[in-house]
Amino acid sequence: MYIEVAYAEPAQQYLVTLELTEGSTVEDAILASGLLVRFPGIDLAVNKVGIFGRACPLSTVLREKDRVEIYRPLLADPKVVRRERVAAGKTMKKANQPD
Repeated sequence: MYIEVAYAEPAQQYLVTLELTEGSTVEDAILASGLLVRFPGIDLAVNKVGIFGRACPLSTVLREKDRVEIYRPLLADPKVVRRERVAAGKTMKKANQPD
C-alpha cells in the first residue's frame, strides 16, 4: 500500500511517499521515511503524530493512501496570544477584509 509521511519546518515541508505492507503502523511509516535520521530533533516521545490532521497513537494501523503527519510543538499558546492582543487593545482582522 502507498502512504505519505509529512513533516514541516518553518521554511519548508517534507513529504515522503512510501510503499509499505498491509498492517504497517504509523511508527513503521515514520521509521521507513528516514525523517528521524534527517531531523534528529524529532522525538516521537514528545512530538505528536496524526493521520490527515487527526492525532493518533504510533500503533495505529495504516490504510492505503493515508498521510502520516509529524507535528512540531507550538511555540506560543494561541489562547495566551489572543488574550495579550485583547489586553493591548488590538483586534484580529477577518479573512478577506481590506485593511
